[in-house]
Amino acid sequence: MIFLRHPRPDAPAGLCYGRMDIDAGPGAAVEIAAALTATPRAERVLTSPARRCRGLAEALVARDSAALEFDDRLWEMDFGAWEGLGWGTIRRADSDPWAADPWSIAPPGGETFAAVHARVAAALDGLAPGTAVVCHAGPIRAARMLLEGLSFAAVFAEPVPYAEPLHLEEPM
Repeated sequence: MIFLRHPRPDAPAGLCYGRMDIDAGPGAAVEIAAALTATPRAERVLTSPARRCRGLAEALVARDSAALEFDDRLWEMDFGAWEGLGWGTIRRADSDPWAADPWSIAPPGGETFAAVHARVAAALDGLAPGTAVVCHAGPIRAARMLLEGLSFAAVFAEPVPYAEPLHLEEPM
């Protein structure tokens, strides 16, 4: 399967956003053009409904005459009360416990990474070959855990590039 993270968002550095629906940034057209060159043809495009994902997903659909499907289970992690805040403004007494165990601890009003993992697993269940998935770093990390058998630590040790195709395969 092919996974692509959305283009760089139109957000200042250090902003906490997940479910916050922000647009792709001013360089999105260039990033999308490069992604189209590097991404194999798709029969189906499954995407997060987020605005920052739509342009890339719609460009793949137009190029490939593929079917487009929006899936709420592919949204980025919900950071709850922290959405829209600068990471530097969130009290360390609140963020440190979460940072020590994001698998089990949710931001206030948000979700755990275990919840992200579970909803991504449901979204990918039975997904056909030839599908391109356009979403966010968190769901792509969850997909790598599911499809490649990688650990939580391993998937968070590497950045997820913007608008570059990642070929994910199930372990042998």
